Amino acid sequence: MAVLTLNRSIRWRGLDLETIEHCHIIANGRDTRIRGTIIGPDFGLFYRLKLDENGHTRTVKIERTDGKTLELFADGAGAWSDDRAEPIPALRGCVDVDIWPTPFTNALPIWRSDWADDQPVSFAMAWIDATDFSFKRSEQIYTRLDATHFRYQSADFAAVLEIDADGIVTEYPGLFTQI
Repeated sequence: MAVLTLNRSIRWRGLDLETIEHCHIIANGRDTRIRGTIIGPDFGLFYRLKLDENGHTRTVKIERTDGKTLELFADGAGAWSDDRAEPIPALRGCVDVDIWPTPFTNALPIWRSDWADDQPVSFAMAWIDATDFSFKRSEQIYTRLDATHFRYQSADFAAVLEIDADGIVTEYPGLFTQI
């Protein structure tokens, strides 16, 4: 994995849920910090992620505008705990997080891996629905098709994602578009 250095803002429009998102990423080689805000038709939320120097998720905090908060911690090696330091066995082995409804978290496994075209790579993701705070383990497969396209597959879903030079989704067919 190359050292990631970024200081950039991105915006997406959600096509399915009619959301708008603003996200800011600061990556300096020591860690990566991501802050995002998503406004939906009947919800609003703020999320924060911190990744370690290896691109592994270490903290996830999601706060909804109704005041409810979800905070999870990871050790970078696949063990997760909640804000009371209670282990979460269901997420054991997950290094990355995938938050719905944002296309941003698709960048995490893309950033963390060395890619060859048409070589699928499997990931165990901590999948979080930020609208209701449910979470589960999700097995996902990413396949780099070329420098700007990845096939994403999960249990019952597949899509070809278009990414920019920073590995960030620009088009997620039917779900999100960068604006």
